[in-house]
Amino acid sequence: EVQLVESGGGLVQPGGSLRLSCAASGFTFSSYDMSWVRQAPGKGPEWVSTINSGTGYIAYADSVKGRFTISRDNAKNTLYLQMNSLKPEDTATYYCSVIVSNKHYRGQGTQVTVSS
Repeated sequence: EVQLVESGGGLVQPGGSLRLSCAASGFTFSSYDMSWVRQAPGKGPEWVSTINSGTGYIAYADSVKGRFTISRDNAKNTLYLQMNSLKPEDTATYYCSVIVSNKHYRGQGTQVTVSS
């Protein structure tokens, strides 16, 4: 069974930093592209970033480029998102996601609130 468990969210002031983690199990983590997606209250999901399984190719949404860094540790089956220079508009629930056997999985999410 595919399981994704996010952690690391919290309340942070504008300009601050947080590091999110996503512990994965139930599939061969190193073989799959992994993504972060966020959803703000009252809004639809927004793709944030993806890291390729093999080449390590990385892509970011324009809204986070230069501030967020995605990474993965295949030995620990863990995905990360380092978030710097946080803005109030980054406030959202953050989910890690993966597509396995044509099915889209995501975890329960971790809340990030950027406020003074």
